[in-house]
Amino acid sequence: MGAPLEAAPALRPLGLSLGPQGEGAIPTAKDLGLRDDPCPGRQPGGRRAGVEALEGFLMERGGGYHREMSSPLTAFDSCSRLSSHLAWGSLSMREAVQSTRLRRDQFAALPVKERGTWGRALAAFEGRLHWHCHFIQKLESAPRIETENLQRARDGLRDPLPDPRRLAAWGGGRTGFPLVDACMRALAETGWINFRMRAMLVSFSSYQLWQHWREPGLHLARLFTDYEPGIHWSQVQMQSGTTGINTLRIYNPVKQSQEQDPAGAFIRRWVPKLAGVPGALIHQPWRMSLGEQMAAGCLIGEDYPAPIVDHLGAAREARRRLGSVRRTAEARAEGRSIFVQHGSRRRGVPLPRKGRAGKRDGDDRAGNSE
Repeated sequence: MGAPLEAAPALRPLGLSLGPQGEGAIPTAKDLGLRDDPCPGRQPGGRRAGVEALEGFLMERGGGYHREMSSPLTAFDSCSRLSSHLAWGSLSMREAVQSTRLRRDQFAALPVKERGTWGRALAAFEGRLHWHCHFIQKLESAPRIETENLQRARDGLRDPLPDPRRLAAWGGGRTGFPLVDACMRALAETGWINFRMRAMLVSFSSYQLWQHWREPGLHLARLFTDYEPGIHWSQVQMQSGTTGINTLRIYNPVKQSQEQDPAGAFIRRWVPKLAGVPGALIHQPWRMSLGEQMAAGCLIGEDYPAPIVDHLGAAREARRRLGSVRRTAEARAEGRSIFVQHGSRRRGVPLPRKGRAGKRDGDDRAGNSE
């Protein structure tokens, strides 16, 4: 990361007739007979847009990164939005790291009272850049994590074939849980959602809906503009409880809704059928009386679906099933082996003692450089 930057490659005329515009012109989707873009809100790509995103984050938008990355209300502006550019190569990791370190040095030279929140924000962001590479290395060292449970002791826990009804409801933003549905709809529209909400989407599919991670992972991969295989499949398995070394995290979709979108502004934007639901009921609209539903113009089961599952009961059952495997001698031994290969190498993190599956390995760190 400290080596000199390479010059950005220059684009040269292709010298080929690619469409009705003439030699070297890039054809439109319509010229090629492709369907309309299903993601109209996607952020712009290309080298110029990448440089503008990097400079905008480091100079203007990033001061609240460490505090505002988790909520979908603030994340679209406060996150770096570099992940797509890193995935497609319109920015390099080296220039992102060097630019971040330069900006950190500039703030460190200022009097403390003039630094504001930038020091913590940029330190948190640089940490995410480290995790970006850490997770890509996982796939390089174990390519099978794209298709198989990293911990084979978890094989057979879930049916590899998805439940079509549950998968369709989840993928279409029709689960009956407002924040889950709002996040999926926002993702489909924009090609991006912040890390905590990605983790919640996978957690809900894996634990509350008890679906194998593979098909939901493919659905998300097709939607993410910043799809990066090493990061994506490592995170999908981590949030599904199949790595054998990470803390089990089962997101409560109602609690996340109350904490990350307390007034329901994000929900109302992306699930307009709920726009008239008052106050705290926005997080659990199924609790409205019939009179309240009529007043809000939202009949549960007609205008907006009832919850597809008892999320608390499903979470308890998922925890029980996973715990029954985790406590076996086979799983513990395999967990120690996985930790040796894939565990964090942060200074001060010891190898697990005999009988323990492993230490926490960044279960809430976004590898995709949000």
